Amino acid sequence: MTMPGWRRGLGRFARDRASALGLALLLLLVVAAIFAPFLAPFPGDVADFHTANRLRPPDAVNWLGTDRMGSDLFSRVLFGARITIAIAVVAVGSAVVVGVPIGLVAGYYGGWPSNLLMRVSDVFLAVPQIVLAIAIAQTLGPSIENVILALSITYWPFWARLVFAETRSLKNEVFIESAIALGASPLRVMTLHVLPNIASAIIVRTSIGMGGTILTAAALGFLGLGAPPPTPEWGRMIAESREFLPEAWWYATVPGVAIFMVVMGFNLLGDGLRDFLDPRIRRGAGVK
Repeated sequence: MTMPGWRRGLGRFARDRASALGLALLLLLVVAAIFAPFLAPFPGDVADFHTANRLRPPDAVNWLGTDRMGSDLFSRVLFGARITIAIAVVAVGSAVVVGVPIGLVAGYYGGWPSNLLMRVSDVFLAVPQIVLAIAIAQTLGPSIENVILALSITYWPFWARLVFAETRSLKNEVFIESAIALGASPLRVMTLHVLPNIASAIIVRTSIGMGGTILTAAALGFLGLGAPPPTPEWGRMIAESREFLPEAWWYATVPGVAIFMVVMGFNLLGDGLRDFLDPRIRRGAGVK
């Protein structure tokens, strides 16, 4: 893709309203997480009890209402964004670090070690991700660290399978064979020739995978397998609101909308990145 082609591609990405919306939602999440102590109206009360303020509806003081502890929901959601980012980034990052090398090595070398690695990944993929994550988190016990470990173990096969398929498709390309003929070592071929050419697929899968990881983490929190109370974790906040519905409608609505917006943001951004980075889509749009 030439430099003018990149400019045209970036222009198309910027003009895509869905992608721009996704990026804006994620930037909003990052800003909320970083500046939570400054944006929250009551930053020191997110884990305290204020029985006199229990289940207050949204008003001028508590913009999004209060929860069963009397804590400000807006403040708790802002601090919950920090936990959401930490879980998603570390869990997906770990899955990428494990899955990409496995898929790269298996796809490049082939043979029985490749088949063994892919069969192991197939075993993980055969079990529904949420069921596997619940089983691991339940075994290890409720904590943020165990949620991250459960999600990492659950999701690494997705990247391994993707990279395996992409590597196999590139292995017989002329530029790969030329590099081998010139004496390049397998490690050099994989890191300098194969990996850069499949990076776009990895980036898109990572963006979309972040949304799925956040949903699964929220489900674990809802089931009581995430951060212990009174940690402001979005899934647990929804679980705590069940006994107060439908009267305290804001209690479940606020963290639910936060999860929806973040997951939608990652999905919209992933679709935009796919349209921008996929060479087949670029060629169809006339971007060279």
